[in-house]
Amino acid sequence: MTGPLSGVKVVEIAALGPAPFCAMVLADLGATVLRIARPGHADAPGSHQAVLNRGRETLTLNLKSAADRDAALTAIAHADALIEGFRPGVMERLGLGPQDCMARNPRLVYGRITGWGQHGPLAQTAGHDINYIALSGALGAMVSESSQLVPLNLVGDFGGGAMLLAVGVLSALLEARSSGKGQVVDAAMTDGSALLMAMVYGLRASGEWPGAPGHNTLDGGAPFYGTYLCADGRRIAIGAIEPAFYAQLLSIAGIDDPDFNEPWDRERWPRLKNKLAAVFISRSRDEWSRLFEGTDACVTPVLDMDEAPTHRHNVARGTFIDIDRVVQPAPAPRFSRTAPRVHAAGPQTLAHTLASFGLEARAAHVTP
Repeated sequence: MTGPLSGVKVVEIAALGPAPFCAMVLADLGATVLRIARPGHADAPGSHQAVLNRGRETLTLNLKSAADRDAALTAIAHADALIEGFRPGVMERLGLGPQDCMARNPRLVYGRITGWGQHGPLAQTAGHDINYIALSGALGAMVSESSQLVPLNLVGDFGGGAMLLAVGVLSALLEARSSGKGQVVDAAMTDGSALLMAMVYGLRASGEWPGAPGHNTLDGGAPFYGTYLCADGRRIAIGAIEPAFYAQLLSIAGIDDPDFNEPWDRERWPRLKNKLAAVFISRSRDEWSRLFEGTDACVTPVLDMDEAPTHRHNVARGTFIDIDRVVQPAPAPRFSRTAPRVHAAGPQTLAHTLASFGLEARAAHVTP
């Protein structure tokens, strides 16, 4: 294995979405992650879940069986961390709660991810990303009366959830090195999505975010920060906030209208947006892209998911990789000395992974 987390061992109790994404990030960075899944819940190659499950092997166990539960505890006893994403109390009922696991492994970092957290009035109720970000104020800052588009589940599930859990687990692992003691990491998507809103709450408190959604600087209200339709039906993105960048935007776009000389006059914003829309609709997205590329005007094409992997900047950085003919984002961030890579599953890696967790490869229980 390569990557800065080489030598770190993690047991992942298979779940959906945020928990496997966190495990994927840790595996991408070099951790040896053993995924424990229920019988009959192996993911087909090429499925969306298979992308999230990359870089690690799966051990199929019936955790309601005493023998299989003991196998899971054996693996946990050899692990540095555990990740689970069930409702509060589920792991305890299986006999795999924090007390059960830490009795076998006092240094264990026990990572838990839920929408509402391990305690609170809503802790036992169902929910999804949209519910968690609604309660944190994030959704209310993004959805306006004129646009009912629902944001992708990046803010709650993955940014405020999985990434927060990864930071928490890694922080607890560092602390355990000095204290010799593990602890429980309680990552809630409501907490995490609220945390991601820190700057916006700060802007609100200082009076710099006064309007309803769609009427502020970074949410499409400002004419110099948003997307515009082009002649071919595709869009261009503009982020020319600073004066020097804004000046380049006007110069390259051929705009000399004095009405644009006061870009921070909020009363002008609707009018300036209409004028910019009339400018950008005059050419295709790619024509505008060629004009602006390499400048500081902060103008880029809005690429779709098929186009993004082929853009020359993404190609040069290796931002996307191909695994089993499935194009997907590459591990990130980049490291100068311990570069991570996604390892290929195989008999040797499988046997080595199981052995490192104190288990033997049992054909009936192992899913490649």
